[in-house]
Amino acid sequence: MCGIIGCTGVKCASEILYKGLEDLEYRGYDSAGIAVLEGGRITAVKKKGRVYALKRAAEQLCGTSGIGHTRWATHGRPSDENAHPHTYGGFSVVHNGIIENYAELKEELIAEGHTFSSQTDSEVVVHLLSKYYRGDLKEAVLAAVRRLKGAFALCILCSRYEGFVAVKYRNPIIVGAGGEALYAASDMPALAGLAESVAVLRDGQIAFASDGKISFCNFSGEPESLTFSPVPAAARGARLCGFPHYMIKEINEIPAAVKNTVHAFTDDKCFSVISRAAKKRGGFKDILLCGCGTAYHSALAAAYFAEDILGVPARAETAGEFRYRKSAAGAGTLFVAVSQSGETADTVEAARAAKEAGAFVLAVTNVPYSALTGIADAVVPVRAGTEVCVAATKSYCGQVAALALVIASLKGGSVYPRMIEELKDIESKCAAAISDCGVEAAARACASSSGVYFIGRGIDYPVALEGSLKLKEVSYVPGEGYPAGELKHGTIALIDGGTLTVAMITDRKLGEKTASAVEQIYSRGGRAAVVCASGCAPKTLLERAEFFIEVPSCKSCLSPIVSVIPLQLIAYRTAVILGRDPDKPRNLAKSVTVE
Repeated sequence: MCGIIGCTGVKCASEILYKGLEDLEYRGYDSAGIAVLEGGRITAVKKKGRVYALKRAAEQLCGTSGIGHTRWATHGRPSDENAHPHTYGGFSVVHNGIIENYAELKEELIAEGHTFSSQTDSEVVVHLLSKYYRGDLKEAVLAAVRRLKGAFALCILCSRYEGFVAVKYRNPIIVGAGGEALYAASDMPALAGLAESVAVLRDGQIAFASDGKISFCNFSGEPESLTFSPVPAAARGARLCGFPHYMIKEINEIPAAVKNTVHAFTDDKCFSVISRAAKKRGGFKDILLCGCGTAYHSALAAAYFAEDILGVPARAETAGEFRYRKSAAGAGTLFVAVSQSGETADTVEAARAAKEAGAFVLAVTNVPYSALTGIADAVVPVRAGTEVCVAATKSYCGQVAALALVIASLKGGSVYPRMIEELKDIESKCAAAISDCGVEAAARACASSSGVYFIGRGIDYPVALEGSLKLKEVSYVPGEGYPAGELKHGTIALIDGGTLTVAMITDRKLGEKTASAVEQIYSRGGRAAVVCASGCAPKTLLERAEFFIEVPSCKSCLSPIVSVIPLQLIAYRTAVILGRDPDKPRNLAKSVTVE
């Protein structure tokens, strides 16, 4: 979603804000803007497009306090007018989230004589502040936020206040301090190198930052306090380090992501936490895993091996659908919410609903200070490090590793220590898959195809879904992922010489079945690539395959970590061949904090 940054007490606010927006651009890049305060006057510049479009205008700004924003459009198309900050009546505001009642608020304000200049829901906030300001900034902010419904993180500049105000409600915002300077941002990387210590605002909190001090209150105006901690080491150093794009850099970091996730699981004593929770509840009668996009695919893979290892019903659902189902989780359910950012709105609300229904909620996330961790009964860390590319790669592999450890912990006995050892072997197998598999020919075939279809059986099916998603996200080549047996039930009508099918085979028992689907593709004049674990595909298929990519074989439940790598590489190379930006695909943002 959108990226927010604020600062006060610095030598040149616009310089800090511009650099922060560059660090936050993965959260949205439809437009960007900066507002600074100098001599009691707010000056704002904003432009449609990437952050670099602001550079020349930002260099002309002076002031020691300011706010900035990089936008992922929700209400109103990308344009200069719809870009943030929105400025009116001595106030300037940047916003991340959704104001659900903006239409009625806007109608009310227009009737009172307010003039709007954008199509956004966000602009109502600055008009409310102007309406309620009577010389007391705190009272104006409180009156305004009490009128808002939805989800919002705000950073506010007032011409009569040398500083900024930060507001959090169901969207993330962090405040930081470094020397006499104070900062706010929607994500930690923007504060790395600036702040020495940080605090994560809780829902319904407001921070007033001025004159080297930060005070906090809730939406009732009552004072509150927060503890500041050092900036996490993981938030530092998210740079390209010689790679042409973050996507390929992060694919190369998969072995480290798996290794660090295993270490975090053992260091945080997650095994004991999960085992005690299961024992206290007399075991879990079923497991429900939930996520969106890539996180859903890792959850789906885990559902396959959870049933196999534990022998209890396990299912995965997309968080946006689970929220509105009446057959919710119950007291005997282990609800596993998976989210890279921990801020995905649908996943957070699904976890909230599951907890209210009595389920034990386990969060699997790459961000330890997120909304999801605040809801969960227990947290299993993914230690993939900062992921800048919008399309998730290393975090997916970290999620599958973490989920495998959760399931092994529930099984207990010798399964858990064996899983630890097998995951150690996975590190080297991931490294081999990255360095050894040749994907260039398959990527060029994808780039020239009218559609690419990914198929697999069993645990290969979630990987097929993830491969299809990656290709669509970064290259814009259309296609879908299917269970191999479903291809002939309709989709085979799309197969011709202009399409390519990527077949996943990592289970020897299912190799012949998937090979049969590939033969049906060949008989319709289609083209096929086979991604196969060593020894799992029939020899006759490999002899006929136009493109063949082999990956190291491993335990079935861990195969999605290794077999996804060539699919990620194919997606990356296809995007580069077609001249797309794999790090910042059109219309997408890293953290989707709205429904």
